[in-house]
Amino acid sequence: MTESFRSLPSVNSLLSDQRIETLVESYSHGSVVELVRAHLDDVRHAITNGEQAPPLDDLITSIEHQAAKRWRTWPSSVINATGVILHTNLGRAPLSSEAIQAIESAAKGYSDLELDLESGRRGSRQGQIAALLSQLTGADAALVVNNNASALLLALAAVAHGKEVIISRGEAVEIGGGFRIPDVLRQSGAELVEIGTTNRTYARDYEAAITGNTGAILAVHTSNFRVMGFTHSPTIGELVEIGTRHGIPVLHDLGSGCLLDTAQFGLAREPVPQDSVSDGVSMALFSGDKLLGGPQAGIIVGDGDLVGKVSRHPLARAVRIDKLSMAGLAATLLHYVRDEAVEKVPIWRMVAKTGDELASTAHRWGESMGPMASVVPGLSTIGGGSLPGETLPSWLVSIDAADFDGGADALARSMRSGTPPVIGRIEEERVLLDPRTVLPEQEQDLLAAINHATGQGGGK
Repeated sequence: MTESFRSLPSVNSLLSDQRIETLVESYSHGSVVELVRAHLDDVRHAITNGEQAPPLDDLITSIEHQAAKRWRTWPSSVINATGVILHTNLGRAPLSSEAIQAIESAAKGYSDLELDLESGRRGSRQGQIAALLSQLTGADAALVVNNNASALLLALAAVAHGKEVIISRGEAVEIGGGFRIPDVLRQSGAELVEIGTTNRTYARDYEAAITGNTGAILAVHTSNFRVMGFTHSPTIGELVEIGTRHGIPVLHDLGSGCLLDTAQFGLAREPVPQDSVSDGVSMALFSGDKLLGGPQAGIIVGDGDLVGKVSRHPLARAVRIDKLSMAGLAATLLHYVRDEAVEKVPIWRMVAKTGDELASTAHRWGESMGPMASVVPGLSTIGGGSLPGETLPSWLVSIDAADFDGGADALARSMRSGTPPVIGRIEEERVLLDPRTVLPEQEQDLLAAINHATGQGGGK
């Protein structure tokens, strides 16, 4: 053990190596010194536990690897070949080229974010986006914040702080990342009143729960799961009728923010904010980066007085949307205004792909990949807490990894380590690639990455 410790180079000797000097040139002297010292500490700890000191070249290679991993540009682009359209781990909705251009334009210089160009005076960052949302949903007013959980927190804090909020027990859901609707609601200062049962809640349950301290009725669309069988829940119209009769605002959290009729694509019909507004809800809340197909955002539309009250609440500043997301969202909404969302918004292009298109692409890929690849029927999913249980028929490229060293796991790992990384899915020692979620401009990179990964593996 003593010899192993003695064989370790000093920090200064490592810094004098040409390879480490290159790291210093690429990053900074202080950052590299810190990395080298930390790595030497790790090696000493390993020696204490009985391991041998690594050779100098291995030590430097490891430092280079850590530098590349720690200081790489992040998040980096990957190719999603999983068939999950709104893949939460992969950043959910990819943006349209117009939305990307809008973000770049807003980022590279100054903008009229809060300037009225006509008057030359201070303007509102919400004005332009609110007008688009009112046009698309029919609402009197709109407000955009940084995500839908913030929208719910802000809305409840503004209209129901210190009051009771009635919610069906079956809708007190977890929204992802361990965050739960009841916890968000309590942080707003409102008191949760759960009614009904997990599978059946009636209008009369809401009516019976109303007291002199009721601040709001909250309906939450269970967008990330589905309860089947013996179920019942009142319509939004029924809740609005109760709320109107008692002078209580009705809030509808739609979750995924769909503006199109999903039934036209053979999917179950997802609630849309246009219907909620038409039904008379006080405020409808939804996401920007799910079925809307834009950047992360929380959107509130509804009654002008209530939305105004929400916008003036002190929390509104804390959850304000940034200028880049605002630019991307505005460009995305314009696709809907122009009735071109299915052609321009990537997630809707993916949803709308036909079986013939997918089969043609899959066969083209299979021919490029050689005998280890075959084309098989399969299913794509929406994902991202939207349309639970709904699938779309697809055609997949199946790569047989049985003879690949390390099997399917090793092949998938090799694909992920490429440039760009390719993310597929594994089933029974086969790696499956779904063309539905691969952007057209990514095809050549995908084929090159797959052929590189399969050629390196040391299979047959």
